[in-house]
Amino acid sequence: MGLELSDTSKNYPASVIRKMFELANDYEGVIKLTVGEPNFETPDHIKKAAKVAIDKGYTKYTSNAGLAQLREVIAEKYTESLKRNISKDQVMVTTGGMEGILLALYATVNPGDEVLITNPGYPNYIGQIEMLGAKAVPVKVLEENKFKLQAKDVEKAITINTKVLILNSPSNPLGTVLEEKEIRELAKIVKKYNLYVISDEVYDKIIYDGKLHFSMAEIKEVKNQVIVVNSLSKTYAMTGWRVGFVIGNEEVISVMPKLQEGIVSCIPEFIQMAAIEAMTGSQTVIEKMVKEYSWKRQLVYESLNHIPGISCIKTEGAFYAFANIKQFSESSECFAIKLLKNAGVAVVPGSAFGSMGEGYLRLSFACGEEELEKAIYRLERYIVNNY
Repeated sequence: MGLELSDTSKNYPASVIRKMFELANDYEGVIKLTVGEPNFETPDHIKKAAKVAIDKGYTKYTSNAGLAQLREVIAEKYTESLKRNISKDQVMVTTGGMEGILLALYATVNPGDEVLITNPGYPNYIGQIEMLGAKAVPVKVLEENKFKLQAKDVEKAITINTKVLILNSPSNPLGTVLEEKEIRELAKIVKKYNLYVISDEVYDKIIYDGKLHFSMAEIKEVKNQVIVVNSLSKTYAMTGWRVGFVIGNEEVISVMPKLQEGIVSCIPEFIQMAAIEAMTGSQTVIEKMVKEYSWKRQLVYESLNHIPGISCIKTEGAFYAFANIKQFSESSECFAIKLLKNAGVAVVPGSAFGSMGEGYLRLSFACGEEELEKAIYRLERYIVNNY
């Protein structure tokens, strides 16, 4: 009898986003609007800081929690944004935002606990939750509510086993931004049922139309229940550098370094030095990127709503459009595969983000101008000629 693989490895949900990305590689000339990655290079001053750090010998192990200098920088930033004192002991440096989510779950969830997630929502949460023996409980998010999570729907989903709510604003894949009033309504539920909140805020700097990011961690009544996860990936075009962080109360953060020891030990020292430069150096790159994303957002919004059979609400944050294709009466995955094969445009079917995503497509507009315009043209021609 052969040795068997673990149930966890066999049952871990595969990423449909990556599936579409890899499938696109089988076809020539495909324009990929799949992976959420900035089409900008990491700024030169950040790359230079990493090179200098390597030359100076910053290539050793660091504290599991991260360099004290970097944690101090992050603490100072969040002392300002959360309007309360944050110390470096409330900061954990992680391998990107995804490990930040994982460590937050490890620190708070036991087998059998339930974790509330939005449906549609970021699919990678589900595998991490299930890997810990917990249960992901979807909470529907509807287009009729502008894809905003409703406090009443969260409350309906709560049971005696509910432990955590994962909040993602700005949202991937929906492109929505929860306003302060909406977050305060959710905070009342969090307080009432004594829940932890993992607040995934990796797109907090990519917001449009003068809207402001508001974190539940700013609300004093629940501040000790909120764990903020962020990353440098989207803000500074550093996706491949894999550096993020977690902000929380000292008790929650104190257990993360020992968990980190058993996962990756620590983040490379020279990358942490580059992260310090990213957060303390010139911030003009953020303004530049958001300005470009803003007009691309407008182009996508106007173009999609001009195509017969497609409608799309206007993106408020992040760099995704979540387009309604229900008029075509076929599954989103079937539509996406046909679009790839026949029009050379790769998108992500809405079903990749949960059952409530069926009938939608996610398109990333974090790509080059020419690519985006060509992709929209191909999409429109395909629909006009085939439906």
